[in-house]
Amino acid sequence: MGKHATSVDNQLLRRIISKKRGWVFTPADFLDLGSRTAVGLALMRHARAGTIRQLARGLYDYPVQNPRLGTIPPPAERIAEALKGRDDSRLQVSGAHAANMLGLSTQVPVRIVFLTDSRSRKVRLGKREVVLKNTSSRQMATAGRISGTVIQALRWIGQRQFDEGMIQNLRRRLSDADKQQLLKDLRYAPAWIAEVMREVAQPAPNPSTEPRTKSRGH
Repeated sequence: MGKHATSVDNQLLRRIISKKRGWVFTPADFLDLGSRTAVGLALMRHARAGTIRQLARGLYDYPVQNPRLGTIPPPAERIAEALKGRDDSRLQVSGAHAANMLGLSTQVPVRIVFLTDSRSRKVRLGKREVVLKNTSSRQMATAGRISGTVIQALRWIGQRQFDEGMIQNLRRRLSDADKQQLLKDLRYAPAWIAEVMREVAQPAPNPSTEPRTKSRGH
């Protein structure tokens, strides 16, 4: 191994260790240290040595080791963030994972979908699958904001399955700043979801008042 290759190896390893276990990364995180070829070879050597783990082509992590459970799979969000950084793209959590994050569903999906304005791809980790799905610019308009997560969670739940208890849940969970963001992004939501967002952002009704009987149209 040449002197330059050794230097790239050492610098790359120091950076990985400095980020601590659980970091998910791609070769793009090290291109300031050397050529793409040199970085790729260094990553391959460290993966073969067992220092890092290759999750998929061009995707690695510095795995968390648990004394009882062994090597722990990285969270889906870290995988998505690593791919986002590589492609300089935006991401929006969606589906059952969005609903679970907001406490609107107890379902823990094995297929976790993120919407993106970059190309679609899949990463499989054992029984789990992390999917980046290309979508329209309108769906990505609220990417990275709480309103985007709420919109995608309610899309997955559906108008017929949504109930008033979920409004109370969201009111408790979201901060005042989150609720203001919902109001700012009403125009990006389907009509029934915009109505829900507006209700969530309103102060909770006084318990002494009569319950509302208004129902949402289908």
